[in-house]
Amino acid sequence: MSDKALRVLACGDVYGKFDVVFNRVRAIQKKSGQFDLLICVGSFFGTSPESQAQWEEYKSGAKKAPIQTYVLGANNQETVKYFQDVDGCEMAPNITYLGRKGLLTGTSGLQIAYVSGIESSSDPAPAYCFSAKDILSLKTTLASNSKFKGVDILMTSLWPKEVWNYGNAPTNESSKKCGSALIANLALSLKPRYHFSALEGENYERLPYRNHLVLQENAQHVSRFIALASVGNPDKKKYIYAFTILPMSAMDPAELVKQPLDVSENPYRKSGKDTRKSKSTDAIGEEEPAQQFFFDLNKQHGKKRQSDGRGGANSKDKQPRKHRHYQSMVDMSSEAMEEVHQYKTALKKCYKAKGKRYVMFERNYRSQHLQLQVVPLPLQCCSTEDIKEAFIVQAQEQNIELLEIPEHSDIKQIVQPGTPYFYVELDSGEKLFHRIKKHFPLQFGREVLASEAILNIPTRADWRECKSTREEEESFAKSFRKEFEPFDFSLQD
Repeated sequence: MSDKALRVLACGDVYGKFDVVFNRVRAIQKKSGQFDLLICVGSFFGTSPESQAQWEEYKSGAKKAPIQTYVLGANNQETVKYFQDVDGCEMAPNITYLGRKGLLTGTSGLQIAYVSGIESSSDPAPAYCFSAKDILSLKTTLASNSKFKGVDILMTSLWPKEVWNYGNAPTNESSKKCGSALIANLALSLKPRYHFSALEGENYERLPYRNHLVLQENAQHVSRFIALASVGNPDKKKYIYAFTILPMSAMDPAELVKQPLDVSENPYRKSGKDTRKSKSTDAIGEEEPAQQFFFDLNKQHGKKRQSDGRGGANSKDKQPRKHRHYQSMVDMSSEAMEEVHQYKTALKKCYKAKGKRYVMFERNYRSQHLQLQVVPLPLQCCSTEDIKEAFIVQAQEQNIELLEIPEHSDIKQIVQPGTPYFYVELDSGEKLFHRIKKHFPLQFGREVLASEAILNIPTRADWRECKSTREEEESFAKSFRKEFEPFDFSLQD
């Protein structure tokens, strides 16, 4: 391994089809240049006579793997015979068995953690299995160091359980039921930048996920889980994955923790039981009372709360609730974010009942507090696609880089608190985002909606041109409150 970025190939279940996979590697290298190593997850050996005969050719040296290859151990009793040394060994020229569990550190600093076999509830586990004690031992060895940041690669045969949480689901529904809770717990602790698994015959690439709690922990690198299909599968599902990786130890810290636009929540925090989750749970228990935004969520059997600055009516014995103004959506607490989400959902239902769709936008720039502009538009006026196109076209005309945020991401995953930005959310769930660097037109959102392409009332782009009297505004507000009341979640039991 060199001291620069490494070119790595990852492969799914080989099942004894050694010629197929190694010929494929040769073809890739002929087309794309030399790779540094090949890692194989899942079942490397098959049980057919043909695969056994083929292996003898590689073991004897008559045939040779074209690249340094690292493999995991047995996943069934039939193939245990190939793995004589539980701690790992060279099995054939250029082919190395890593062992039952451990960490491989290359001369470049690349760190590859690995666990062979399938999960067992018994201890000691069979030779083709791992136990809870094995996982705990590996976690303790690696993650107990205060300077531990994670590993570059994690190799396991089994999928981690519920890896699809908060992300894109596998196309095969049965794959959602597979996986090991122990492997999920290990991935939560080891924070691999890449995690490869196999055994399910499926190719599944999950959205990258975070390894830190937003606004509660310092930013950390993201993890990517990739499941690979079996070599030479008839459905031609992807079984080999090529990527370039610079060892974590050699990376600039700021570059390492950059978050991609499609990053999602950590899928294992929901069920993980490591110490970090316990710590975050304890911290939540010590927080101040929920900070409110818009209105209080305390439900009083359909009656509106009294604005006495306390928890509601008859609350003389309770401490006053604390309220806070927020600069932007990014600064909001999880409780306030949930409240805003419920409020937006209620508005969407209200407008839909009136034959309208909504456009929401926020400008966190030259403003001291959060302002969410929610504008209803008649359905016959334009489609959601028309609105999206209008924003993109006008942004291009004004040299504004307006990016689309992936479906499973939100604004808090993209920018840090204090960052100026402009954000649009359409009723379809599509989201557009611009990071403000120097200057930005203050009325941009209104200009787009008031343009000829949408409402065709360009004179209303500037809020100062609104000529309604205070009486007219109060009358409209009263009328809207009455229309909105059936959808107001805060007034319902």
